[in-house]
Order: sequence, then structure tokens, then C-alpha cells
Amino acid sequence: MHPHPVIRELEKEYFRKTTPNFAIGDTVDVHVKIVEGDRERIQLFNGIIIARKGSGARATFTVRRIVQGEGVERVFPVHSPKVADVVIKKRGDIRRAKLYYLRGRVGKGTRVKEKLVLPGDEKPAAQAPAPAETAKA
Repeated sequence: MHPHPVIRELEKEYFRKTTPNFAIGDTVDVHVKIVEGDRERIQLFNGIIIARKGSGARATFTVRRIVQGEGVERVFPVHSPKVADVVIKKRGDIRRAKLYYLRGRVGKGTRVKEKLVLPGDEKPAAQAPAPAETAKA
């Protein structure tokens, strides 16, 4: 269900200028801003994107990784100012919309097949839509 046009207008100011071009199954490094007292630093959280939910300013993605034999998942808002950057390390070649089945797997069973991307085929990050130009004939 799409939000009301008034809500969409209010959400626009909270959108990122550019959103990272990641997909389900990609192995990523999420750069998260952490505030410690009066200092701010960047902490990396790397793992596989297993889900992407929502739309607009409420869009989120879930990243899963294994730490000391225990599965850890974090949900990040796509447009959050706390997420400094999302760096794609590997593209995953998957056939599912959600990779929740990885939760029940251990060891080599958690691997995702890598998608082969040619150097010229990489798409740039999604940018804000450009205003429509009128063609004069």
C-alpha cells in the first residue's frame, strides 16, 4: 500500500541524496556512526543482506553475519543518518526475495553463490529522480 501523497511529501526531506545500490544476497560492509561521549566514530558491520522491507523513509534492510559461531542480525534503516555508507564487497546470485533459510544453516551451507559482474555492467547508485523535461517538436 502506498502512503498518502501528503505523507510522501513530508518524508522527502528525510531521504538520502543517493542510496546505495545493493540487493538481497550481497555481502556488504555497513559503516555505522557510533557516538561515545563527545566523540563519534565509524564501526563496520559486515555480512549478507538477507531481507529488504518497507518503502519510502521507512525502508529497512537486514544484515546477517556469524560471530564466534553465533548468528547476529541487525536491521538498518536505508535512509538513516546513522548509516554512513554501505560498501558492496560481493554480489550474490540468488533466486529468493528473502534469505531467511540461512538462519537454519551452519558452516559452508551459509555460502551464497557469487554473481559475476563485468567491469562495464556495474550500475551507479540510485539517485533522486530528475525533473521531467518537456520535448518541444
